[in-house]
Amino acid sequence: MDNSSGVGVLDKAVLVLNALEAGPASLAQLVQATGLARPTAHRLAVALEHHRIVSRDTQGRFVLGPRLSELSTAAGEDRLLAVAAPVLMQLRDLTGESAQLYRRQGDERVCVAAAERTSGLRDTVPVGSALPMTAGSAAQILLAWEEPDRLHRGLRGAKFTAATLASVRRRGWAHSVGEREQGVASVSAPIRGSGGKVIAAVSVSGPIERLTRAPGRLHAVPVMAAAERITESMRRTS
Repeated sequence: MDNSSGVGVLDKAVLVLNALEAGPASLAQLVQATGLARPTAHRLAVALEHHRIVSRDTQGRFVLGPRLSELSTAAGEDRLLAVAAPVLMQLRDLTGESAQLYRRQGDERVCVAAAERTSGLRDTVPVGSALPMTAGSAAQILLAWEEPDRLHRGLRGAKFTAATLASVRRRGWAHSVGEREQGVASVSAPIRGSGGKVIAAVSVSGPIERLTRAPGRLHAVPVMAAAERITESMRRTS
């Protein structure tokens, strides 16, 4: 099969990246793997290093650079939002409550997508809102499956306990009543990426008068089903 795109310098740069996919390589190894002339291989590798697409290890060998990981994360985020959007709308229509998608960013969780209830009393969380990791059912989900040391650090100042998170892990969903905001209740479930790691939380939230003080009884099943649909779609498209 012809791998030429017609843009010679780009094709040669891809040869370098493909060679580095197998692991670190010295310049001599790059030349051998790509068939490029030594000056060409060196010029391309150094240019790719300038853009952080290639890096160097402690022995000075060329390796794939951090920019590739950053682009991969961005592609995963876009894919998650595309997959989640119709599911959030279905969840909103099924429960009659606002639905949100949260991702963790450091010590905060950020609402990256939402499907708002169209009328009546609702809990509006605008996309882009940064909320604390110390309260709310989505925070519980994003913390519950963390490594033990990170989990215990996350519990400092939290309105929930280690026992709460143990219950979340056991049943696969979380709920909160007036924890983040007075008068508001919510139910959340985990979305998992490759290797089963929790990468996001899907939630429904609304006034306690509608969700009651046991919101999980009303909405745990549809919220978990929505999270599972998003997880499965991510697996199919990855």
